[in-house]
Amino acid sequence: MGDMNSIGLEKLKTLIEINERINSNYSDINALLVYILESAMRLVECESSSLLLVNKADDTLKFVVALGPKGAEAKNIPVDKKSMAGWVAENNQHVIIDDISRDPRFFSDVQKKTGYVTHTMIAVPMRVKNVCIGVIELINKADNRKFDKNDLEILDMLCNQASIAYQNADIYRSAQDNISVLQNTLSSGSGYHTFVAKSPAILDLLHVIEEVAKTNSSVLITGESGVGKELFAEQLHLKSQRNGKPFIRVNCAALSPALLESELFGHVKGAFTDAVTNRKGRFEVADTGTIFLDEIGELPLDLQSKLLRVIQSRQFERVGSSETITVDVRIVAATNRDLEKMVKEGTFRSDLYYRLNVLPINIPPLRERKEDIEPLAYHFMKKFSDAVKKNFIGFSETALDTLYKYYWPGNIRELENSIERACVLGTPPLIQTGDLRITIAAQNTGENTGMKKYAEEMSSAPDGDRSLKTAVDRFKKAYIMRILSETSWNQTETSKILGIQRTYVSRLLNELHIRDKK
Repeated sequence: MGDMNSIGLEKLKTLIEINERINSNYSDINALLVYILESAMRLVECESSSLLLVNKADDTLKFVVALGPKGAEAKNIPVDKKSMAGWVAENNQHVIIDDISRDPRFFSDVQKKTGYVTHTMIAVPMRVKNVCIGVIELINKADNRKFDKNDLEILDMLCNQASIAYQNADIYRSAQDNISVLQNTLSSGSGYHTFVAKSPAILDLLHVIEEVAKTNSSVLITGESGVGKELFAEQLHLKSQRNGKPFIRVNCAALSPALLESELFGHVKGAFTDAVTNRKGRFEVADTGTIFLDEIGELPLDLQSKLLRVIQSRQFERVGSSETITVDVRIVAATNRDLEKMVKEGTFRSDLYYRLNVLPINIPPLRERKEDIEPLAYHFMKKFSDAVKKNFIGFSETALDTLYKYYWPGNIRELENSIERACVLGTPPLIQTGDLRITIAAQNTGENTGMKKYAEEMSSAPDGDRSLKTAVDRFKKAYIMRILSETSWNQTETSKILGIQRTYVSRLLNELHIRDKK
């Protein structure tokens, strides 16, 4: 390292602070790299900065962090290996350029597409075990000045810090991957739900599932939220010849599109910022077994085409790789959405829908199979009695009557939540009506009046929009805001009451423009 006096006290403090952050947080590597580049821009006094990682599959480079006036636009532009950054990566050497337009290595695509003009540049390789894995660039020194050796000294140290952060994240991700493998092993073994059913409708469905399980065709399970679609997918797997092989669950609504692609198909090291090691996707983990794709209606269109290919050929590539992987997997998908309607609206591919819908299975809501209410209620009572260490032995007659009369819009999930709440709040030996916190009177006596009043309000909307979609959206907004108010805007509790995923609650808040007035 050079003369410390040339760095200055303030700059030294910044380097120490970066080092402290690196040693305290390994999980959010992207935020840490952004902080390092922001610090570089502040210390060196320049307009823009970027970090590019090398894609080992074709030696191209990809922006993982791009800061400055046109950073967001530049981030999506692939960088050729013949560029300045490519030269730095290939030769594992730094460069200081006073007039970038005169340098034959200058890659002008970024400038042409963003309109941001580069005059001066300093670029340094980011090394792990002396191998260049990426390049940090600083662009346009402030006040038309030129980059110098002092700037290079600072950037070298920051690059070393970024490399340490990357290595720490590599170790952290490896540990997380090992944990993920263990979790997948557990989920593919004994981690199945107890199946409770008494109604003729469900018993008939189980006979259908026994026949369907003999095939390897794709299955689409439909039904309202909370009816237990995952349990039927488990039964398909357990009754098939794949029993004993992996059963892998994926919730398509729980992850962003970028993360979901990596989760499904895996990635290679360097494919994106957090890809610090190779990782198998869920399709690879499910090889020879079954993969259950829940909330398939939430799958983005670009991933729908990739899933279609897997269904057709059982082949795919990891993110960032050109190597084709072949798997033997049975695909079971589930949704509570109207996929036929989505196909007509252009939000779901028709060819994917027909491929998934080879063997459709529709699960009826709980209100249409009331014979299941009592055995399910006793099953949940036993489960939660043990959890809260209370010796409940049953339900009072009025409590059972309440369970049978209630409409159960959230289906089995809502029933389970009600019984859990009753076990926590109630006093043994019997669960009483009040413990369930279910109001039948409002449902029966006030329901018609309330619905008529609401219909009148919607049909006389001041904006004149009387479409069914608008009315439904307005009802959703009002109802969700009511539940949010009851839970003090706790989205986790709200999702439990509504019987939907917390991530879906967040999406509804955005779609319906619901904001906390506090």
